[in-house]
Amino acid sequence: MQEKKIIRKKKKRTKIRKGSQTPPDSMDYLMAEIPFASTDTGDEFGTTSTSEVCFKKRRKRTIRSKTEDDDQTKKKKQDQPNYFISLPITNPKITRGIQAVQDIVVQKDHRLSQAMVRCGSLHVTLLVMHLSSEEEVGTAVGALLESKDAVEELLQGKHLDLSFQGIDDFRNEVIFVKFAASDHTAALTEISETMKKIFQEKGILAGENRAFKPHLTFMKLSKSPRLRKQVRKIDPHLYENFKSHYFGDETLYRLDLCSMLKKKQPNGYYHCESSIMVGEKNGAEPDDAELVSLSKKLVENAVLKAVQQYLEETQNKNRQTDGSPVKTEEAANGNRNEK
Repeated sequence: MQEKKIIRKKKKRTKIRKGSQTPPDSMDYLMAEIPFASTDTGDEFGTTSTSEVCFKKRRKRTIRSKTEDDDQTKKKKQDQPNYFISLPITNPKITRGIQAVQDIVVQKDHRLSQAMVRCGSLHVTLLVMHLSSEEEVGTAVGALLESKDAVEELLQGKHLDLSFQGIDDFRNEVIFVKFAASDHTAALTEISETMKKIFQEKGILAGENRAFKPHLTFMKLSKSPRLRKQVRKIDPHLYENFKSHYFGDETLYRLDLCSMLKKKQPNGYYHCESSIMVGEKNGAEPDDAELVSLSKKLVENAVLKAVQQYLEETQNKNRQTDGSPVKTEEAANGNRNEK
């Protein structure tokens, strides 16, 4: 009996201990008495705990940040330059000199043949821009034509002869022929800035933030993504004998609005949307573009003459068929002779 009483006392003590941990007036006790106490209040009333709110905010910021980064990357790709103002290089002395350097470099490292700029594509870039539609291309063409008077005013009726001498590079990834130091280089820079202003007034975001540095690129690793995996840098020793070589002069006489992405012309030059003539070429010799245009006109005239001749012959044959005026007249003459 005494053992049973002791056991009962222990059970009572245990109940009292448990009750002291969760008294009847505690919040957990009261919540347990509420119907649907196990239901998630967040689902019922749209509320969330503080930790959950913080987590969702962090997640939202992360998603927003990623979305903004993706949008910026996409925008950068969309806004990348796809048109430019080109000063074409047509002096055979310059192109032959550059071709000689390219041949020597390729002999030393045949992989770099993929990095060479074709002689027909040689040019100096004055201005770059992004044109997103044909309407903007038309606006840019108008800006180019409008800039003709401004450029000629800067030239003041004089020839602008640009001298090319020496070779330099951008991070050993782009190799180019330099301009010889002269006042003419400053004049070209002024022309570039003037055209940039005219294009921007037309709503075309032309030009770059960095300073204008005219150059004549003839080799660049970016021409071949596969090559960039094999060659990280172009060794300057490959062209060291031409570091101070004089390549020749080019007279500014034409500026083109060219596309970077459209199919190039058969001679390797870029697709040209429009051009302005701003000076006379030395010797008044027609350039490649003028010769191509002239040959096209000759071919078109020859085709037109051939078509006209064919139509005349066809009409004469048709008149000789039954019911034609020619046939009727011949029949009438025959009847008169029989009488």
